[in-house]
Formats: sequence, C-alpha cells, structure tokens
Amino acid sequence: MAHSGILPHAHTPLLDDTLDSAVDYKGRPARRCSSGRWRSACFIIGVEVAERFAYYGIESNLINYLTGRLGQSMATAAQNVNTWSGTASMLPLLGAFVADSYVGRYPTIVIASLLYILGLGLLTVSAVLPSFNPSHCQTDKEISSCSPPMLQVILFFFALYLVAVGQGGHKPCVQAFGADQFDGKNPEESKAKSSFFNWWYFCMSGGILINSSILNYIQDNLNWGLGFGIPCTTMVAALFVFLLGTKTYRYSVKGDEKNPFLKIGWVFVAAIKNWHTTDSSLTDEEVAHGTWPHQCSHKFKFLNKALLAPDGSKEDGKVCSVSDVEEAKSVLRLFPIWASCLAFAIVFAQPPTFFTKQGVTMDRSIGSGFKVPAASLQCFISLSILLFVPIYDRILVPTARVLTRKPSGITMLQRIGTGMFLSVIAMVFAALVEVQRLKTAEQYGLVDIPYATVPMAVWWLIPQYVIFGVAQVFTMVGLQEFFYDEVPNELRSVGLSLYLSIFGVGSFLSSFLISVINKTTGGDGQTSWFNDNLNQAHLDYFYWLLAGLSTIGLSTYLYSARSYIYNSTSTT
Repeated sequence: MAHSGILPHAHTPLLDDTLDSAVDYKGRPARRCSSGRWRSACFIIGVEVAERFAYYGIESNLINYLTGRLGQSMATAAQNVNTWSGTASMLPLLGAFVADSYVGRYPTIVIASLLYILGLGLLTVSAVLPSFNPSHCQTDKEISSCSPPMLQVILFFFALYLVAVGQGGHKPCVQAFGADQFDGKNPEESKAKSSFFNWWYFCMSGGILINSSILNYIQDNLNWGLGFGIPCTTMVAALFVFLLGTKTYRYSVKGDEKNPFLKIGWVFVAAIKNWHTTDSSLTDEEVAHGTWPHQCSHKFKFLNKALLAPDGSKEDGKVCSVSDVEEAKSVLRLFPIWASCLAFAIVFAQPPTFFTKQGVTMDRSIGSGFKVPAASLQCFISLSILLFVPIYDRILVPTARVLTRKPSGITMLQRIGTGMFLSVIAMVFAALVEVQRLKTAEQYGLVDIPYATVPMAVWWLIPQYVIFGVAQVFTMVGLQEFFYDEVPNELRSVGLSLYLSIFGVGSFLSSFLISVINKTTGGDGQTSWFNDNLNQAHLDYFYWLLAGLSTIGLSTYLYSARSYIYNSTSTT
C-alpha cells in the first residue's frame, strides 16, 4: 500500500488483483483472477465427499463386521464401534493443532489422505485373509463362540485406528482450506463463501447417502474385501484430483501470532501457578498499562491470576495479556453448552450400532429375492437432511423471521435446543418400536431362536431415522455455527474442534454406558440388556434410558442457554 502513490495509475488494477492474505503454490502473492474461488473449491469438495464416503463405508456397517467376521458379542462390538468413533472425533483436536502450528493445511490434507489410504488398504487385506467361517459359529437355534486368527484381528484394528488418525488430520483442515479459497473481504467472494458452506454440507450428505444405499449392500451380499476396497480406491482417486488443483489453490499466509491452542493453555497454566499470588504483586507500571485483573470481565475471575507477574518476572511469554485471558474466558464460557449437548451425542452414536442390529432381526425383504441391508436404513438420515435443509432455509426461517424479527429467524441456541428435543422424540419412537418387535417375537415363538427373522417389516424403523435426521439439521448445523461464531476470529479452529469433541466424548460415554449396563444386567446368570439374542435382550430399556438422559440433558441445556450472553460480534 505504501508504494501505491508512486505507481502509475495503469498498474492499480494489478494491485487490486493480488491478495495480501494468500499466496500461490510458488509462494507469490495470489492473484484473484487465476487462483481460488469455485474452480479450486470444487477439487476440495470432491476430496471431502470421498472421505465421508470412505469413513461411513466403515462406520455404518462396522458392527455387523465385528459380530460376523470377527465373532464378537453385540455388546463388545458396540463398545468397539463407539470407542473407534470417539477416537476419530477427538483426533481432529490434535490434527488442527499440528496443522495450525507446524505443517499447514495443504500438507496436512495430503499426509492425512495417504494415511487414510494406507489404513483402508490394510483393512481390505485383513478382510480378504482366509479366516473362520462365521456360519459355523451360529445357527437358528444357538450361538456358539469362535474367533478368527489373532493376526487378522490385530491387523484389522491397526488399520481401523490408522484410518482414525488419517481422519483426524483430514477433518479439521479440508473445510477450512476450502473456505480459504474465497476472500471474505471481497463482497462478491464473500457471498460465494457463504454458498460454499451450503454446497459443502449438501455434497457431504450426498456422499453418505451413496454409501448407505450401495456400499452396505456390497458388504452384506458380495464380500467385505470389495466393500473396503471401493472406499480405498475412491480415496486414491480423490487425492489425485486434489493434487491436480495444487496450482490453482490459495494458501493462507501465517502471521507471527502465537498458536491459539498454546495461548489458551498458557492462560490456564499461568492462572494455576499464580493461584496464591495477590493483586499487591502488581507494580504501578502494570496498573498504568491496564494489565491488571480488575479491568477484565467479571466471569471466571480465577483466570485473571494469569495477568499477575510474581517475583517481578517480566520475561516475554511469562505474563499473559488481557486479550489472552479474555480469549480463554470466551472458550471456557462455552463449556456449559458443550457439556449439556453430550446426551445428544450419545444418541448420535446409536444409528450405526443398535439401530442397525435391530434392523438385522426384522423382515427386510423387498419382493421375492432382495433383502435391504440393515445398515442401509441409515440413508434415511441423509435423505431427511437433504430434503429438510431446503424446507428449513426457504420456509421455516422466513416464517420465523416474520414472527421474531431476527435475521436468522431463530437464534443458534434455539436451533440447537429444537434438535435436542427431536432427539428425545426419536428415542421414544425407537423404544416403542423395539417393544413391538419383542412382542412380535414372543407371539411367533421366536424368543429362543436368535437368528430367526421376526415377521415385522423393517420399515417400522424409518420414523426414528427420519426424526433423528431432522434433529441433526437443527442441532448439528446449529452447533457448528455456534462454536464458530462464539469464539474470537483467531480461535475458530479451536471452536470447531470443540464442536467435534462433543461427539467424540459422546461416543466414549456410550461405550462406557454399554459396558456398565452389560456387566450389571448380565451377571448371576441374568439376561443382559445387550444379549446376543436380541429377542431375549432389552434394547427397549436402553432406549428409554437414553430418552431420560436426553430429557435431563435438554433441561440442563435450557438452563444454561437462558443465562448465556451472545458474543457482541455474533449476529444472533
């Protein structure tokens, strides 16, 4: 800018054509006309669709692989699915830290994709290894115990968690890198950036829908090697496409500011170190510069201790600034909302586990020779999302806008709460359907025949899938927006990582609940709620329990939301 006064007027458009905040693949200032925007974003959306296709190609039917090919009990398999899913949802915290602090988003995406491909390749190998025949372990009359070779089990779980590591680097970087292709300071590109997030979510749901409708059928009816090999091939092709766009991408320029993870962490460390330090340790100079606790906000006053400099230490980095402390507080004040959403996250873990096992026992036939894969019913979640997003955006929001006079129609917290309420309804439906399924099994004398098909159409499960899909439109998208908007700009990667961690912790809690309930109800010769024979089990009790926990979570959420004060920069 300093040189603009001495340049000829004819060269001014060249200045306008370059971006200060981004460079091209050679490290030169990025030119608006030849980099970024939709041309680059399409490459990035493509790799995300492939990644979601691959991830749900594993998760949606994993419980059937564990109980079938690996011979695990239903309770153990559900715990393993939840533990893996929770780990995959928590690792983005580490991935975001590595990308923002050391590697950068583009290299992280490439490295994570390679790990992903390696993991999927090893999964494919583990699936095609000669192993025991699961049909020898189960009959209509009884369940017998048998296990595959230990080498196959070790290889499978190593590959599975390698995929989780790849996802941990991929997930926090791809969407942010896609948004980097649009200049938020340019009015035209700013509109395109908003549209990018809509198409991102739409295309991602489309990838999940394709997986649920096609890949699950291949896994159930053809073979698992092909079922894992197709996602692997898809990820290879997606990485190739992503690399084709290398010359067109805009790469963010990192400033000299401290990493947000480290800044927040140091505030808590400094506050603990200075726990017994009093305000009298402040010097007149510090008071004059305003670096003292009384000029901070009144919430979470214990963090103000991070502003103190005991023993007169003035070393750079040893004393936190007021802005550092306020940023830490802005993250900490999200905790009540974060914690109260954990019950929703526990419910979120059920479709790929117990919902799917429910469907396995029911009549899934269409016509005379085709059976719908139980895991494919998850496509109704994606379908409800794809259908309801336009309804929400084009009908509900304008109607609410007239009533509330708010630009967004309803606030972010109202949107999240609506989805949480719907998740309670979904679990009530699930419990009622399971009660009816157990009654039908008893009426037809199938209680002691574990693998017999209960003469009750699998379509009875559709309402719980659809209601939960609509709940996701409210709560999932609302949480993304909330945790993005309610933190300072430079901490938004932290905010989105916190959003993802809700579902990681929720999966771990689901696994913990299953473990405790299985040990409590299955001891002393009693029948566990999660008995391998679902006709003797009581998933209905578990669903009622989750409905109760979700109601408690919703009540806690409403209490926290009532007293929550939005960030001054937030639009709602």
